[in-house]
Amino acid sequence: MKLSMPRYDQAAVLVVGDVMLDRYWHGPTSRISPEAPVPVVKVEHLEDRPGGAANVALNIAALGAPARLVGVTGVDEAAESLRNSLQGAGVQTHFQQIASQPTILKLRVMSRHQQLLRLDFEEPFATDAQAMAEQVDALLDGVKVLVLSDYGKGALKNHQVLIQQARVRGIPVLADPKGKDFSIYRGASLITPNLGEFETIVGHCSDEAELVAKGDALMRELELGALLVTRGEHGMTLLRPDHAPLHLPARAREVFDVTGAGDTVISTLAASLAAGEELPNAVALANLAAGIVVAKLGTAAISAPELRRAVQREAGSERGVVSVDQLLLALEDARAHGEKIVFTNGCFDILHAGHVTYLEQARAQGDRLVLAVNDDASVSRLKGAGRPINSVDRRMAVLAGLGAVDWVVSFSEDTPENLLRQVKPDVLVKGGDYGIEGVVGADIVRAYGGEVRVLGLVENSSTTAIVEKIKGQGD
Repeated sequence: MKLSMPRYDQAAVLVVGDVMLDRYWHGPTSRISPEAPVPVVKVEHLEDRPGGAANVALNIAALGAPARLVGVTGVDEAAESLRNSLQGAGVQTHFQQIASQPTILKLRVMSRHQQLLRLDFEEPFATDAQAMAEQVDALLDGVKVLVLSDYGKGALKNHQVLIQQARVRGIPVLADPKGKDFSIYRGASLITPNLGEFETIVGHCSDEAELVAKGDALMRELELGALLVTRGEHGMTLLRPDHAPLHLPARAREVFDVTGAGDTVISTLAASLAAGEELPNAVALANLAAGIVVAKLGTAAISAPELRRAVQREAGSERGVVSVDQLLLALEDARAHGEKIVFTNGCFDILHAGHVTYLEQARAQGDRLVLAVNDDASVSRLKGAGRPINSVDRRMAVLAGLGAVDWVVSFSEDTPENLLRQVKPDVLVKGGDYGIEGVVGADIVRAYGGEVRVLGLVENSSTTAIVEKIKGQGD
């Protein structure tokens, strides 16, 4: 499966569900309380993070997708903190506020990155279901996906009404289910239970075959478009009617905290589907995102650059020999990290000391070096019969091994002008004894505000000279 980074900027998603505030009190512990055998935490740092459906919306916004959120809160300081955090991240908030009830708050006492205690402040909300349905209906215009983020706290009371509102408009509905009655999600495009939630409904699954069989039966019973079972360290299983099951392994390198991992899965799924990805690719992206978030402490969102970098690792394009598509993806991530892109090109038929010195000097002009290499046909046209000595794949493999080079890509034209128009480097570098105006592509780069620099060549270092010397020895 070949993954790419979706364009999330037009992928509007509406999230409806149980919003809550995750509050953290951090501090060191150095003694045991004289009043009871418990540690004393000296609280030094307070932190608020959106949780539940609010975390789903925050994750969607962090990927760069337009996010709208409908939920229920009290009229209190926790609601204000939630609103400020979400709106600051670009989430449109639409809260139904109930003055007589508190905003759901989960307080965690932390020391040395370990949770010592959790206190929950919550009551099931007396949601005005009709008012919420009207609010959701008014917000569905322009939305590509509807997410029901159900934590069983009372915000969602009319699942079927909301599902039908979206289906009438042709909008897919994703649901993160809770409870012992999944019939309330009938007709959803996809539900994403974890293994424990799934087995609560269908019974224990002794192996994958039984999981698939029971999942297929559940999809038929509830008229679901698809079912995604998240299975912790065993990864994920995607089931679709009339398709073979798709089992994806867990991608986490290190599991630190699984809090909010389900939120990350459904948010990445929703944003990716809204951006036009096919479901298997969207699930694979969600699997990568989950692997990132479980390495973080507490409820956390992953950013587009983080996911982009994971996609690069998956595609093998972090550095080295890449295709043009892989290169453009890698450059998008590099620019997101504020890195300056340098570009140079050439034949590099027989690598010599002059090349190495030149490439080191080129790399020093910025943070990342793109090296574009003429393919074999273009080298023959430029250098004549008998060239290149080394094929393009061998030349690129050697160049990719140099510490100064980040990415090596080939091009088939006599000049790299078409590639320059796609890469748009910050700095175009060329070696030689001619002026800037003589550099091929200089006008392209300078037109968008880039720089063009000419570096000197190392004397007595020439591929042509090396070839002639070898020929002379062979005569």
